[in-house]
Amino acid sequence: MHSLLRKLLDKRGLKDTHELKPEEKQTYDDWQRILSTGEISVQKIKDFCHNQVMMIQGQWKNLDNDQRKNDRLITMHTVYTTLLNVIESPNKERESLERFLTQLVEEKQKV
Repeated sequence: MHSLLRKLLDKRGLKDTHELKPEEKQTYDDWQRILSTGEISVQKIKDFCHNQVMMIQGQWKNLDNDQRKNDRLITMHTVYTTLLNVIESPNKERESLERFLTQLVEEKQKV
């Protein structure tokens, strides 16, 4: 439990979150989640984008989508895949360069 939340419960004379009303408990849980999340990392953004792409692809399976919804899904898919490509491209470029340099080194050793 975050120290600020603990202090708030103490100030209100509550020993435990079980003493909260359901709507108060929901608010408390939301606050706890926000305070415990930590900083946003590139990996978290990558995971989020990947999950969004999977969700969009799942929605494409619905043959009852109207054209407007499909257009919106295409736009969203393009945005999230572009973000993934921007995040992953330096790694792919590095891997490609490492393979190329490894091949050059191995060729030189054979001679």
